[in-house]
Amino acid sequence: MALLDWINEVSGPIVRGHGVCLRPPRASDHEAWAGLRQASYRYLQPWEPTWPEDDLTRAAFRRRLSIYAREMEAGNAWPFFIFAEGDQSLLGAITLSNVRRGVAESGTLGYWIGQGHAGQGHATAAVRAMVEYAFDELALHRVEAACVPSNTASRRVLEKAGFAHEGRARAYLKINGAWADHLLFGIVNDAVGRGG
Repeated sequence: MALLDWINEVSGPIVRGHGVCLRPPRASDHEAWAGLRQASYRYLQPWEPTWPEDDLTRAAFRRRLSIYAREMEAGNAWPFFIFAEGDQSLLGAITLSNVRRGVAESGTLGYWIGQGHAGQGHATAAVRAMVEYAFDELALHRVEAACVPSNTASRRVLEKAGFAHEGRARAYLKINGAWADHLLFGIVNDAVGRGG
């Protein structure tokens, strides 16, 4: 029953960064999450896949939690909500997904910050904390991320967090209803895997 327990408020890993706290989403987070997403819709829309019509409903959130729980149990993804360390207000979300083991030991990072919290360093703090978690706790060797070329704020977050620009992928992801090119970024844990 670990899956149902997790959905019903069992806490998972807690990751702390400079002024932020990351933890897996809980059923009780729905109202804050839906409110933040709704208030930030126009701000987020140009950078995200098209939202399903029922995306902000409690039923859709429950489905999302169920998927998250399965992915975490399998070790394939680590979805976290980003909270302000002080008042614990919800700021956004960050996910390390597509975790690949074996010869890759890597994962893909995605994140968003609500419009009212943007430009205050929260995304950079969350990305740095998640990368540290990926390297120190999950023992990954590499973390990748991508952003639409016109999303200069996201690009700055990745650069400030130590990611290197590695190239451009044509029609990489379907964003806001259309296939979009993305800039590719990566960061490698140089302390892992030395000597062969």
